[in-house]
Amino acid sequence: MDITANVNLILHAHLPYVRHLEYPKFLEEDWLFEALHETYIPLLRVLEELEESNKRFKLTICFSPTFTTMCLDQPLQERFVNYLTSRIELGEKEVLRTQRECPEAYKSALMYLKAAKENLQYYEDCGRNILARYANLSKKGSIELIATAATNAYLPLYRNYETAIRAQIDLGVMSHVKVFGEQPKGFWLPECGYYPGVEDILEEYGIKWIQLPSQSVITAKNKLIRADHAPTLVGDSTIHSFVRDWSLTNLVWSDAYGYPCDSDYREFYRDIGYDLPMSYIQPYIHDDIRVFTGFKYWAITSKSAVNKKFYDAQKANTKVILHANNFLYHIRRRGLSLAAETNEIPTYTICFDADLFGHRWFEGINFIKNILLSDTKETGINFTTPSECLNYTIESERGYFNECSWGHGGFSDVWLDGSNAWIYRHTHKAIERMQELAFRFPNQSSLKARFLNQAAREVVLAMASDWPYILYDKTSVGYAEKRLRNHLGSFNVVYSNMCKNAVNTEWLIKAERRNAIFPDIDYNIFLPRSTK
Repeated sequence: MDITANVNLILHAHLPYVRHLEYPKFLEEDWLFEALHETYIPLLRVLEELEESNKRFKLTICFSPTFTTMCLDQPLQERFVNYLTSRIELGEKEVLRTQRECPEAYKSALMYLKAAKENLQYYEDCGRNILARYANLSKKGSIELIATAATNAYLPLYRNYETAIRAQIDLGVMSHVKVFGEQPKGFWLPECGYYPGVEDILEEYGIKWIQLPSQSVITAKNKLIRADHAPTLVGDSTIHSFVRDWSLTNLVWSDAYGYPCDSDYREFYRDIGYDLPMSYIQPYIHDDIRVFTGFKYWAITSKSAVNKKFYDAQKANTKVILHANNFLYHIRRRGLSLAAETNEIPTYTICFDADLFGHRWFEGINFIKNILLSDTKETGINFTTPSECLNYTIESERGYFNECSWGHGGFSDVWLDGSNAWIYRHTHKAIERMQELAFRFPNQSSLKARFLNQAAREVVLAMASDWPYILYDKTSVGYAEKRLRNHLGSFNVVYSNMCKNAVNTEWLIKAERRNAIFPDIDYNIFLPRSTK
């Protein structure tokens, strides 16, 4: 069968920087451990399985610097091993308990125990460094790895502070090169947040393409004909954009009718961490705080927490195949329809947060496997990467886009509303003061340079889009507020000391240990270009 559509599948792997070694265990560190166990190790194992079977596949993945830093942090690696060991211990107890008390959940308990054991063995076999394995797939040409902003900062809300934008991009690209050993061609705009002019800065870093949200086309300043199914030049730059296809993405993404809503799939929210007696579950949660353990025995069934069916993995796997085929059908139908009108092969771009697959949508990794396993000759669908698309793009439209994002409403509402607007008067002031410090104390060395670098580090960590999003979403609000206060307060320690031309050495050593990220940061990046 002739090719009817090219497809760019792009996954964004990001978590905020959470590392609290001052505590034996820390609740929010589980975000990383759950993601590794349920998404990134299973995904890697599937991709390597495809590679070993000589199956041609293409996938694009963006790993954020905060995520890669945590993955490579030895204390966090050790804690992750402890986490998996704890899941194995709980799994062994659950196999015995369900066999005796709840036979309907017995097969699921066995499944979870097997997954924990296999993931732990795999993790140790790759030297606790899964990123090296992803890099190896990139070198073989099966996946494209791309960069993103240092702390996933939502860039449009910092557009008036070019030094801060440059700091986010500079650190993001530098981190990518350091971890993966290659210059990135693509750059993931955090939250698909675009503003006119950001492409000019990205161009200086050798970036060739970015992704844009669906809304970018309909709100563009000029009329665009092909931007939703072909690479489009952005503004007056040489950077191309790939616009996220809304209808195809929503077949998975929608929380109302997307595939993950199917009643045969596993329920995410109901977990034995909340159902079983505290005396039984306490060794596997955080003190007296009930949390997810990963042992979930129920199918979605209904929105109600009660009267749910027990999960049937075999039935769910059958449904995954149906949904994967349905997804491919929709892509092919769209391609044939467009080809009939334009006589060209469209390129559709589909973007997701990676932890939707495996973590939120338990069957999602299997879904990815099934669509990547599809035979191009049978389906007419060619999975590719944006950089590969640019190799055979002959002519592109030029689009002049307005500010936009993939958030609710297509603009900045999620990261700037009544719950979180107060953040920006503080982060903007910190950026202004960081610029002042860089201007007053340029090119310092030794202890003062470390002190000023720590100030810059605290500013970029405070800029993370995770904190306003958490406040907007009303989850872990106390933690997000505390992190913001700590980062901004730490910056002010440096600012007040440097105003007296002093360095607090004891504080600096503790701060560097606390936030062991961006070791190569150079505070001079906050020096406005007009003064360099």
